[in-house]
Amino acid sequence: MKLRFSAPALPTTLALCLAALGSAQANDAAVQAASDAFGTSIGRETIGLYTSSSVRGFSPTAAGNVRLEGLYFDQVWGISARLRESSKVRVGLSAQGFAFPAPTGIVDHSLRRPLDEGRSNGQLMLTTDSWGGQFLDLDFNQSLAEGKAAVTGGLSLGLPEYTNGTKGQYGTGSLAFWWRPQASTEAMVFVSAIDTPFDRTGPQVSSADAELPPLGEQRKFQGPDWASYRGTGRNYGGLLRHAFDAQWQLRAGLFHSESDDRSGFSNLLLNMRPDGTAQRLIIADAPSKVASDSGELRLSWAFSPAPWAQRVHLQLAGRARDRRLGDSQTFDYGRVSQTETFQPPEPVFSFDPRQSLDEVRQSWLGLAYELRWAQQLELNLGVQQTHYRKRVSRPDQPMAETSDAPLLYNLSAAWHWSPTLAFYAGLTHGLEESGVAPGNASNRNQAMPAIKTSQHDAGLRWQLHPKMKLVAGVFEVRKPYYNLDAKQLYSELGDVQHRGIEISLNGQPAPEWQLVGGAVLMQPRVLGEGVSLGRVGAKPVGQPERVFKLNTVWRPAALGGLSLDAGLTHNGAMPATRDNRVELPAITELDLGLRWPFQLGAQPSALRLLLSNALNRRSYELRGSGSYAERPGRLLALTVDTRW
Repeated sequence: MKLRFSAPALPTTLALCLAALGSAQANDAAVQAASDAFGTSIGRETIGLYTSSSVRGFSPTAAGNVRLEGLYFDQVWGISARLRESSKVRVGLSAQGFAFPAPTGIVDHSLRRPLDEGRSNGQLMLTTDSWGGQFLDLDFNQSLAEGKAAVTGGLSLGLPEYTNGTKGQYGTGSLAFWWRPQASTEAMVFVSAIDTPFDRTGPQVSSADAELPPLGEQRKFQGPDWASYRGTGRNYGGLLRHAFDAQWQLRAGLFHSESDDRSGFSNLLLNMRPDGTAQRLIIADAPSKVASDSGELRLSWAFSPAPWAQRVHLQLAGRARDRRLGDSQTFDYGRVSQTETFQPPEPVFSFDPRQSLDEVRQSWLGLAYELRWAQQLELNLGVQQTHYRKRVSRPDQPMAETSDAPLLYNLSAAWHWSPTLAFYAGLTHGLEESGVAPGNASNRNQAMPAIKTSQHDAGLRWQLHPKMKLVAGVFEVRKPYYNLDAKQLYSELGDVQHRGIEISLNGQPAPEWQLVGGAVLMQPRVLGEGVSLGRVGAKPVGQPERVFKLNTVWRPAALGGLSLDAGLTHNGAMPATRDNRVELPAITELDLGLRWPFQLGAQPSALRLLLSNALNRRSYELRGSGSYAERPGRLLALTVDTRW
């Protein structure tokens, strides 16, 4: 495989790499690592009902509920796969024992750790796909100082191509230094940079009528090529863990995360008619930057007067986030056909040099208590006093400031009825971010205020037999509802309530088989005056009432290590517009894969084939109320990796 890189184009985003290879659901490594069906990510591939952007119908990442090795991290740019070993969605029973949970769930990233016993290793992966994408990933682990220190890291280079015919270029580099002078102490520092020289902006489509717009020609991009995102993301920081003795432990993390966008565009096809003609707008954004410093200091005390095992956590956490935005320019090219080549000359951009500034300062002082009694009762309770302040400065406008200082709390318990059956229940109240106005809003890119949220859930875990586990529960999440109003202003339209049932089944039904399956049956509803007055529909935009996922891996002993895997995903119909007059139909997708281990000389290697959306089901995905982009079509990816 030949990688085609121009000299200045060596760096960009893991998110683009993920998009290029598809949101693969058929994955043997993730299936093996998953302890439930609620969301596990290993490397590039993700399985489970929930992801870092969708838990019970909400985004924990947009809400600010990201953790790095269990410590608070205000993520502006995603953690590179060259640093991250895996990610886990903690919700329901999997959040039991997590000291400070959140109503929208927690996304907990685990870092790639050095090997024990002073060993060193590396892994090289080369990937190509049927759309023309090409990728190189390198990971390494180098032991130092007789195993008391180590360096880990890697790099990624990619030429992704996407389902809408656009393409991009990226490169990442990550490095971490680990120091472990003794068993009771571990420290590390890391740095990661991701650069995108260009990533062309595909179209977002809206319809002139109360129906979905027609799909265009598959895998064909009708310009303009100059409307490309360019930017850099950076993450760096450090972690410390020190056990003073068997009872006292200190953990600390300090992080910086930023996104520096050199250019950004929205490519809009508005009011599309059945004949495929639409009004084309290109909106160009001035350079912008978002940066956040965050961290947490946690002191834990464990004491165990038999049979009462107890632990207390004292937490001090905070963040300082600044968001600088320029203005935008809109270029109206009139009504055109989506099938016609569209390559207008690049305009001269003239942005106001003045910028808007959003400043968020937030701190938490928390106390949490855990109780384990005789392997039968688990009790977790916590309280956090948070102070939140946001200042917004706009050119030619007076400064606006909002603040809040709520007392947040959580309480959960689990009762182990028998060695194979446990029940749990919990409630959590939080203060979370409410996201940013989408690109098709009249107040595009504006950050919304923090909102108060709440969650109640209960359920059971049943060990059906030693290698099969069932988790089932009910939940209710409630928070203010933000979406586009009749004037395309992204604002609060009422409250949204998600009630539902979630089911997870995972394990080995037979020696050669492993499965992870789950379902969410949900009743999402919008509440408030807007519904009663007919200004907004009773169902929130983009929320299906049913989701089913099943992943299986078959490792037949007769095939000498070769494994076959499959993933089946079904998403029910969902409202696509604020008034609920249009909906996206239900869709079922099938992914297929295989992994074949072999020896490349003396080096253990593997070949990985992954066919995403094998039946090539074409459909739209939502980019906001009444705004659509095509979902990824069929994609075949081939990866060869070798280890040393």
